[in-house]
Amino acid sequence: MPSDRKVAARAGAILEIDLRAVAANWRRLQRELAPGARMAAVVKADAYGLGVARIGPILARAGCGLFFVATLDEGVALRKVLPKAAIAVLDGALAGSETVFARARLIPVLNDLGQVVRWSKAHPRKPAILHLDTGMARLGLSRTEVDRLAADPALLARVDLAAIMSHLACADEPRHPKNPEQLARFRAALARLPKAPASLASSSGIFLGPAYHFEIVRPGAALFGINPLPGQPNPMQPTVALKAKILQVRDVDAGETVGYGATHRMERPSRIATVAVGYADGWLRSASNRGSAAIAGRRVPVVGRISMDLLTLDVTGIEAGQAKPGAYVDLLDDSYGVDDAADAAGTIGYEMLTLLGRRYARIYRGAR
Repeated sequence: MPSDRKVAARAGAILEIDLRAVAANWRRLQRELAPGARMAAVVKADAYGLGVARIGPILARAGCGLFFVATLDEGVALRKVLPKAAIAVLDGALAGSETVFARARLIPVLNDLGQVVRWSKAHPRKPAILHLDTGMARLGLSRTEVDRLAADPALLARVDLAAIMSHLACADEPRHPKNPEQLARFRAALARLPKAPASLASSSGIFLGPAYHFEIVRPGAALFGINPLPGQPNPMQPTVALKAKILQVRDVDAGETVGYGATHRMERPSRIATVAVGYADGWLRSASNRGSAAIAGRRVPVVGRISMDLLTLDVTGIEAGQAKPGAYVDLLDDSYGVDDAADAAGTIGYEMLTLLGRRYARIYRGAR
């Protein structure tokens, strides 16, 4: 394995991932926010882009025994890393996949009656999670399907219900009327179905309070430092830092333009630094002429369009010794996180984090 120093020397950009912070976020949610519930971990999309092969074992050592992924392939990959954990697949058991589920000891999240019937026939008495749609109109059994299950107990008689779950549509808006509406619908459905551990809250839902916790909570984004309380101070520790090298610095006269499309025209003689990150690295083009970076703790604006491999910064006010080829700019740090970068790009922290590209040199901190 190359040393961190060698990685830094050859890399155009470095993504540092703090494993200790991920574990600390999981423990805080468990001990302070939902001490009465079982704390799972949602690690879909390769642990939100941070690398499930490194994140999964850290969370398991922190005490997590139940993991959620999105797809069957994600579940198979995680099983190789966590041979003893319970792993649930949110997309469910699609037709023809039941044998793979059983072989990899994965728990399907059953999203419709067809999946319930197929699973009960293919693998009777094997654990599964029942997903109810209480107001998202996405995956999950509809009201009509819940009515059929309640009217015909035989449909679930051969299924080992590991849990019954639903998903909140507006949990990041604590006062939204949809939250109590879904809570009431979930409780009403639970009362008509066989007894099983219930799960409603993911990251933001945990902060709605104990009424939403039930027996299992499913944090995902909050584990990785995304703010579960938009508009309020972030209660979670940041888990990523991103820095990129300056490739070139040049003087630009007043009136000259920068980048594709000539979307930025200099109003004064300036210095422009070109940095080795672009939209192929997940630094979104929509942040062109809007985002910023930091050099020696001072914010500098993105000027011109972000291109596939490069972005340009106005470093006019930065000392030449600090803004020079080979020096680093901070794109993500403790004071400017993924939510801030997402806001500049007109999106959300979830998208920003999962898009961080594979071209970064990755350095994991706090593995022990």
